[in-house]
Amino acid sequence: MNLTEGQQKPLILGIGNLLMGDEGVGVAAISYLEEMGFADHAELVDGGTSGFHLLGLFRHQQHLILVDAATDGKPLGTVSLIRPRYANDFPPTLTAHDIGLKDLIESAALLGYWPEVDLITVSIGDLGLMTMVLSPAVAAALPKIARVIKNCLNKTGHATDDSGAVQLTVGPCGHK
Repeated sequence: MNLTEGQQKPLILGIGNLLMGDEGVGVAAISYLEEMGFADHAELVDGGTSGFHLLGLFRHQQHLILVDAATDGKPLGTVSLIRPRYANDFPPTLTAHDIGLKDLIESAALLGYWPEVDLITVSIGDLGLMTMVLSPAVAAALPKIARVIKNCLNKTGHATDDSGAVQLTVGPCGHK
């Protein structure tokens, strides 16, 4: 990848608790993206349920892609993209962690660490199930998450095509 001086890789941050099945889809997405070679084009971080410990990651970021589960009532495995401009643009249906993602973003904004943010949510169901396995519907969303992230990276010139080459295209972030 040819980054210009001062340019950095976008940060892809997966949030979630792997011990709670589908609630850990953000972390599972990071593992999937590593397997697919995305680490060559973005910094991949398993944020787990770290909360405020993640705040330092935002300090010098220009582009942040967040992946988290949402209890939004949509069918299981629905992948949605939100481009929040302000902390209050984050949906209230993000799943609960020690410190909520919305709290983390509000703190980053207060400190002046507000990068361009693409929030990818995956619809899940009941949070009560303790398992380390994603449901079939949520597991099937992993390739969809990768496609949405690829489109988000395309707009900054960091995405790969299927051969692994850097693909510089301009277009809206989203999925088709």
